[in-house]
Amino acid sequence: MPPDRDFYEILGVRRGASQEDIQRAYRKLARANHPDVNKDPSAEDRFKEVSEAYSVLSDPGTRRRYDAFGPEFRQVPDDVDPETWARAGSRAAGAGAGRGGTGARGGGAGFGGFQEGVDLDDLLEGLFSGRRGRSGASWGPIPGADQEAEIVLTVEEAYRGGPRSITVGSRGLRIDIPPGVVDGQRIRLAGQGGRGGDGAPAGDLYLIVRIAPHPRYRMEGRDLHVLLPVTPWEAALGAPVVVDTPGGEAKVKVPSGTSSGRRLRLRGRGMPSRGDKAGDLYAEVRIMVPDRLSEEERRLFEQLAAVSAFDPRRRR
Repeated sequence: MPPDRDFYEILGVRRGASQEDIQRAYRKLARANHPDVNKDPSAEDRFKEVSEAYSVLSDPGTRRRYDAFGPEFRQVPDDVDPETWARAGSRAAGAGAGRGGTGARGGGAGFGGFQEGVDLDDLLEGLFSGRRGRSGASWGPIPGADQEAEIVLTVEEAYRGGPRSITVGSRGLRIDIPPGVVDGQRIRLAGQGGRGGDGAPAGDLYLIVRIAPHPRYRMEGRDLHVLLPVTPWEAALGAPVVVDTPGGEAKVKVPSGTSSGRRLRLRGRGMPSRGDKAGDLYAEVRIMVPDRLSEEERRLFEQLAAVSAFDPRRRR
């Protein structure tokens, strides 16, 4: 996604939109652009763009940072105060007009209370790069700062893992997603964080995984939950049925006398794991009836109704 694309614009909401408005807009766009629903070749890119915008704006803390720092909010250290950052940018921008006055050089009540003779540009350069400033002052080698960024994945992408191209700020990176990552998991990219100064090592970049809402699967840790539609006769008589999983189709035995809401467990068919055991997949039964009955189907259902004494509303 282009770094200057506005997340509010992507979701089609105003900057002061409520969390409910943001969630409502996201759900509408996610349904319309999900690759399983929309076969337009560009739909997947739009889905990922919408998911990234939602992952930022749905979290109040992340949203505040985005509102304060703009598209580069992930590169700003966590302990930087927005007002201080804005004042620093304002003073640095006015340095040319303020040389010899109070623009770039603070007096006794200047930026952060620094005294006369400290150049703001020189100070910022030393703090963030560790290099020797124009005034000759040196802050010595400063290791690069660790940085964080979020990566939005579909359930299928998280299940399979594999190579992925991402953009962090203005940098393009090629990374390898471990199979079976879950929401909130951190992927460490050594040496891909902030640059160090005077030969100091670079910091690390931590990618925080966000799993996008899915029209079919719901994740709880490494476990997956999916609805399993069955016919009335499959539920009554029992039958082997096929259930979709991110790893492909699997068969599950529906026991006779199964009602809607019963959960069938498929061990190890949830999210995979390199160290811990894989998660499980839970298929929740939903009994479905035909929208329209043929004459023969209607006759058989009427015959069943006439001979059956079953009453699900009767207290047992």
